[in-house]
Amino acid sequence: MVPTPTPKPETTTPEPQPPTVAPQPTPKPAEAGDEEKMLPDPRSADLPADKMPAEEVACRERLKTLGVEFEEHKAESNPEIGCSIPYPIMLKTLGKSIAIAPGTELNCPMAEAAARFAADVIQPAAKAEFGADLKSISQASAFVCRPRHGTRKLSEHAFGNALDIASFTLSDGKTIEVGPAPPEKDGKFLDAVRKAACGPFKTVLGPGADADHALHFHFDLEPRRHGGTFCQ
Repeated sequence: MVPTPTPKPETTTPEPQPPTVAPQPTPKPAEAGDEEKMLPDPRSADLPADKMPAEEVACRERLKTLGVEFEEHKAESNPEIGCSIPYPIMLKTLGKSIAIAPGTELNCPMAEAAARFAADVIQPAAKAEFGADLKSISQASAFVCRPRHGTRKLSEHAFGNALDIASFTLSDGKTIEVGPAPPEKDGKFLDAVRKAACGPFKTVLGPGADADHALHFHFDLEPRRHGGTFCQ
């Protein structure tokens, strides 16, 4: 009997499969503040009106009552960068007996906040710790047309809304410099000033916050949501 050949199994061509698609990473949500950094600051469009607003006039009257010496300054504006102070003033003193130098250009609300803080906080702290009066403040920066370091968001300095303080000089000639390792008594005075600043000012930075603020205090009135503060 002739054996029957075993039939070959049918070969089927596999259907083509769609190419494998690598899984795509889930987009990272924007970090808080990223959108804020991208948006233009509405204050950049501020320009002086034909007549000074009533609130600016009233602010200047309060400065005079506090004994602050100042001069009016021409409006500052840079459309390309976005800096703007429609009604700047140049401070000569922060009160009847407290000088400030070098030339300190600020908007009026920031000048008033600095003057009140010098009289109500810094002066009593100096008297309590050293038994001497505050004679002068050396500022490291006031109005400067620039963004914040490492960001596209404008600095509060760009609106004359910030003041950097490098040192304090007392009536007996002693100078207290802001720095990372002050002498003990100086440190107590600087700590008291720094802590008290959080509230009157919306941003308070100094030694230990970052490298940019190792040698000065930064105080500003940045408008924050819900009137919050950032103190570091």
